Amino acid sequence: MNRRELLILGMVAAMPSPVLAQQPSATRRLGVLSVTAADDTVGQTRSAILVEALAAHGLKEHDNLRIDWRSGAGDRVRIAALADELIALKPDILLAVGTPSVEELRRRTATIPIVFAIVTDPVSQGFVKNLAHPGGNVTGFTDYDGPLAGKWLEMLTQVTPKVSRVFVVYNPATAPFAPLMLRTIEDAARTLHVAVEPAPVQDAAAIAALASRKDGGFLVLPDFFTMANRAQLLGAIAQARLPAVFWSRTFVEEGGLMSYSTDSAEQIRRAASYIDRILKGAQPADLPVQNPTKFELAVNLKTAKSLELVISPSLLAIANSVVE
Repeated sequence: MNRRELLILGMVAAMPSPVLAQQPSATRRLGVLSVTAADDTVGQTRSAILVEALAAHGLKEHDNLRIDWRSGAGDRVRIAALADELIALKPDILLAVGTPSVEELRRRTATIPIVFAIVTDPVSQGFVKNLAHPGGNVTGFTDYDGPLAGKWLEMLTQVTPKVSRVFVVYNPATAPFAPLMLRTIEDAARTLHVAVEPAPVQDAAAIAALASRKDGGFLVLPDFFTMANRAQLLGAIAQARLPAVFWSRTFVEEGGLMSYSTDSAEQIRRAASYIDRILKGAQPADLPVQNPTKFELAVNLKTAKSLELVISPSLLAIANSVVE
């Protein structure tokens, strides 16, 4: 080893660890595990937003960043298998989109950093110790704010004819956080003088059975199962000819009546910022889990007309998106 090489090694050794952490490598590797299908418009939109957001931080796919995409298509068994695949690739960091993605990845690694997005109640699900100080190798962005469930119920009371009974739709197997939301909904129901009835669905037959529900409305909880099966769900609700409120604008764009939701695009963009910070040396344990900051109300007036419903003018006045 010559004198010049020894001098360079000495300079590198003298650098503080944060400086070393910020030195770019030729290519960083990101593994992305999503609950949606690869050909689903929702998943495709989220992927495009992620690539754009990462590029804004200087992380460019096919340049200095390799992204390994995996999509579970709403199949829990498949999501588990894909988690195995991603861990075997030894990525520098992982992005988990949706609760099942976080569950499967964190079971397989306690060292690879995991950033999550569009996840409900990560503390009670055991993903992090608390929001301010998550600890471990997991942090990210939640898609649920406490009063949100009460707002969904309130929206159903702002249609004419009046809704006095609400069927709450969710899959117990894939929405472990549903009891938390149900408590909030039931508290709001007492004030709004509405009867609440859980309507669990776990398969196509249970979804089809919703068409026989009468005298009420539907409130569909956040759940990757309801998103993956939204075509059948929207069909059954349309057949029942009852008003419904959903947890994502996607349902409204595809024929659902109303939605009030967090902005999932914002969640993905914010996740990109955490990915960038961690690749530059930040630790997931030191990055607080952040609650949603942007919400959007969507109403489909075409669907309201087909159901012979009148939406409250006050609700329409604050809608971010109106389908006519």
